[in-house]
Amino acid sequence: MTAPMIRLTGHIDVPSDRQEAVAAALPAHIALTRAEPGCLSFEVTQDPAIAGRYTVLELFVDKAAFDAHQARASASDWATVTAGIPRHYQITEVPA
Repeated sequence: MTAPMIRLTGHIDVPSDRQEAVAAALPAHIALTRAEPGCLSFEVTQDPAIAGRYTVLELFVDKAAFDAHQARASASDWATVTAGIPRHYQITEVPA
């Protein structure tokens, strides 16, 4: 049996005083994540209707790849720039 894929969906609401720093750090975060082994899809886009909201859609080949992403991201510049900003995410398993 093949391990399920891991999908993360949700958003992050960036306060107005931090939007410039987050927008500057985002391209590198996206590029580094997409280059990770096991990353199938990684999209972070600004919500046109809600100021400061970024919609996040991620898909990883399995839990190990997702966990590796979380470990890398938690030790990255992205983690520093977005420290303390609440995330609103749902993580689900998807049949492979």
